[in-house]
Amino acid sequence: MLTRAVVTLCSRPRVDHLRRQLDALHGSSRVRTVIAWIGDDEPPALDADDVLRVPPGPHGLRLAAARNAAADRAVELGGDLLVFLDADCVPGPELLQRYQAAAVRHPDAVLCGPVTYLPPDAPVGDPAALAAATRPHPARPAPPAGAVVLADPADYPLFWSLSFALTADRWTRGPRFDERYQGYGGEDTDYAFALRSAGIPLAWVGGAHAYHQYHPTSSPPWQHLDDILRNGALFADRWGSWPMEGWLRAFAEAGAVQHAGTGWRRSETQPST
Repeated sequence: MLTRAVVTLCSRPRVDHLRRQLDALHGSSRVRTVIAWIGDDEPPALDADDVLRVPPGPHGLRLAAARNAAADRAVELGGDLLVFLDADCVPGPELLQRYQAAAVRHPDAVLCGPVTYLPPDAPVGDPAALAAATRPHPARPAPPAGAVVLADPADYPLFWSLSFALTADRWTRGPRFDERYQGYGGEDTDYAFALRSAGIPLAWVGGAHAYHQYHPTSSPPWQHLDDILRNGALFADRWGSWPMEGWLRAFAEAGAVQHAGTGWRRSETQPST
């Protein structure tokens, strides 16, 4: 049986979500938990095997650097299978087992399970209630439980870093997250494009359900506008296209950004947001 290591990033606003995730993992056999605390404050006491501190950079939280550091630590702790979960996600009862079975069948692949976005006040501690609430996000494939479907090349932009898994050997051989990304957005799509460029399989894993706990968000994410422009330009310089185009179009419709040549920049006259 593989030793599973759950790798999670967390900052102060998501501590309660993280505690519910850790509660859901409690009692699972052969599981290590590694938390990357992505802030400049001291982390609280957490029931985890290790808690790393990854301070922010000049442009904000270093999500890519945190994932790299936490995954490396998980390998050092003996993790054979690395399962990445965002702090606001709780694992379904079969998530670890489904990822493990898929990794045995496809040890060189990066594995992605379905994600359900929960409504407010959903009872995340009740497996039966989670099962009843299961509504995988329609943007991505969700095969039947037990099925593993290899992604087409066109599917790689659908990779989401909030729930995925890979073997320690696959992680050690790379690629890694590009640590030039700071603040919000782009680093996970960059990682997916690096996988595709290297010919590494991406696989959709049926039954490996993760559940995103509710918290307020804005759409488009106005608080991340400058991050999206900066990281989007970095992505475009590497891959020749811009990520997060839906948000960029929404910003443009509101008059906040404009298309300039082959890229995007802030508009000279800014709207009230």
